Amino acid sequence: MNQEFDFEPAAAALEAVVVRITDDQLAAGSPCVDTSVRDLLAHVVDLTEAFRQAATKEAVGGSVAPSVGAERALPGDWRTRIPAQLKALVGAWREPAAWDGVTEAGGVSEQAPVMARIALDEIVIHGWDLAKATGQPFNATATDLAILLDLLRETPPEGTPGLFGPVLPVPAEASALERVLALTGRSADWAA
Repeated sequence: MNQEFDFEPAAAALEAVVVRITDDQLAAGSPCVDTSVRDLLAHVVDLTEAFRQAATKEAVGGSVAPSVGAERALPGDWRTRIPAQLKALVGAWREPAAWDGVTEAGGVSEQAPVMARIALDEIVIHGWDLAKATGQPFNATATDLAILLDLLRETPPEGTPGLFGPVLPVPAEASALERVLALTGRSADWAA
């Protein structure tokens, strides 16, 4: 199957945020309820590798649900590991075979194109979360946001337990990013 979209823009946006996070920001809160910047970075370490393995299919039959929160330690090399893992994820999803068949990540099996969209959602949303928590700008491409709006359009009003909070209302003039955020239970004007 052909590559449906490229992860490079989203991965580059997340990397740009990660490399500017300072040690004194690690304990700060984030838009993810009860999740510090440190906890969110540990999650990003895990998800970037999990979704790379989803592309290569090496995770099929062996992936497990991610641990989130303070019980998950942040590796000391996170500043170099996350960018390297993002580059590996981008490369893995550029292989045509990545888009074929069923794959797995986080203990969930899905058709590969659906899993790719879920991976894009994780990268974009957590990129925004980290940017917002650390006072940085964040940009997502119109293409990526259109893909995510399509993915999230059937999110139930109560959200998706374990993934997203309840859907938030947005004004008619809301941007695509604001709409995506609202569908994941986030407010574009979140502040610590």
